[in-house]
Amino acid sequence: MRVLLAGGAGYIGAHTAVALIEAGHEAVVLDDLSNSSAVAVERVGRITGTTVPLVIGDAAEDAVVAAAFDDHGPFDAIVHLAAFKAVGESTQKPLEYYANNLGTTYALLRVGIARGIRSFLFSSTGTVYSDPADLPFTETSTTSIDLSNAYSKSKRMNEVVLEDVARVNPALSVTSLRYFNPVGAHPSGLIGEDPTGIPNNLMPYVARVAVGSLERVGIFGDDYDTPDGTGQRDYIHVVDLAAGHVAALENAQPGYDVFNLGTGSPVSVLELIAAFERASGRELPREVLPRRAGDVAATYCDPAKAQAELHWQATRTIDDACRDSWNWQSQNPAGYASA
Repeated sequence: MRVLLAGGAGYIGAHTAVALIEAGHEAVVLDDLSNSSAVAVERVGRITGTTVPLVIGDAAEDAVVAAAFDDHGPFDAIVHLAAFKAVGESTQKPLEYYANNLGTTYALLRVGIARGIRSFLFSSTGTVYSDPADLPFTETSTTSIDLSNAYSKSKRMNEVVLEDVARVNPALSVTSLRYFNPVGAHPSGLIGEDPTGIPNNLMPYVARVAVGSLERVGIFGDDYDTPDGTGQRDYIHVVDLAAGHVAALENAQPGYDVFNLGTGSPVSVLELIAAFERASGRELPREVLPRRAGDVAATYCDPAKAQAELHWQATRTIDDACRDSWNWQSQNPAGYASA
């Protein structure tokens, strides 16, 4: 397949590009580089021994998407990873999040359907599940628009749009992949997570503490009803997650479908810190802080549907993820700016 990766210069996008190319497909990246780097795309080429085309532009603009088709198409599939994704920021900038996260979907669908794509793969999130007690989350667990932030709401809104679009385009395969907590990096250390500013997610924050650019790890609450009192999350290695995209494309069927991509085994904050200490050989300073509003004790999924229908499952552990994340961060202490 020839695949247009919208948002393909980002963390998950770059790893997905590697996975697609290594599986024998072709990848073209479309990215506005607002929260990503062209260096990542060049390094995807180094890892795979190929040249990966990069179209720089806004995926919310029909003309930009059409130009990508004109210059690099035709495409069999679009993988849509182009989104603003900082949960906290989305509560302060809801209009920007809805405009970008929905506008990119509209433009990619309008142009893609007109140009004859067979598959549309959407990057969704496990945060669309609205009942925190309904664990482990399955694809039939309760979802809602009544969520705590514009990021999660925009993802659920996109799913509603995609289901309707699939209904009136019966030959088109439309798939939503609900990610849990992506972590780790490519084992080469050439590509990895490189958030701008202070990281919002635990793993890149821990990595920056280990490399010395942040002072200590904040643990938001140690009195949850979990084995060690800290929050538990379903951390999935980004290389496993990327493989899930390839499996979803290769097993796509006409119509709309949803799959959880996770491990099914939650890991606590303290367990992740301990694993990173083992990987880095460094003791990481930490402090316990008050719980954050909106945080829940545990979040994890049942990935059985993806295992049965996509013949995919996560195989890498939290120790693997911490090893690879440390390898990336220690080689690139300032992320892609180190280049």
